[in-house]
Order: sequence, then C-alpha cells, then structure tokens
Amino acid sequence: MEYIIVMGIFVITIILLLFAVAGIAIKLWAKKDGEFAGTCASQSPFLNKDGAACGFCGKTPDQFENCNEEVHN
Repeated sequence: MEYIIVMGIFVITIILLLFAVAGIAIKLWAKKDGEFAGTCASQSPFLNKDGAACGFCGKTPDQFENCNEEVHN
C-alpha cells in the first residue's frame, strides 16, 4: 500500500517537472533568437548588492533606467 502512494507522488512530481521544462522550452521557442529578456544580473538589487557593472554591456545599475539595448528591455 505504501509503495503505491510513493509511486503516485513520484509520478506526479515527474509530470510537474515535465510541465515546467516544457514551459521553459516553449518560452525559448516563442522568443526572438531564443533569449530571455532582462537577464543581466546587475538589474536586480537582490543579486547585485555591491552595484557592480554589467558583465555584458558594462552599465551600472543606475544606468539601466534609460537603457535602449534590446537585450535588457
């Protein structure tokens, strides 16, 4: 009986993980050039607490307010 419950939870977990991977794959497929928008970590105050410049474009976090580059929009 416990084996059936454990297998059921395992199957549900696998199905949910497949949905998550499929969702990410669909998003990449639907986006132009398959890129995520706003992937620069220096845009996030949670990831960039030191105010370091972007490794991609070299801008500091306060310069992203007027950023016209397509990668960051």
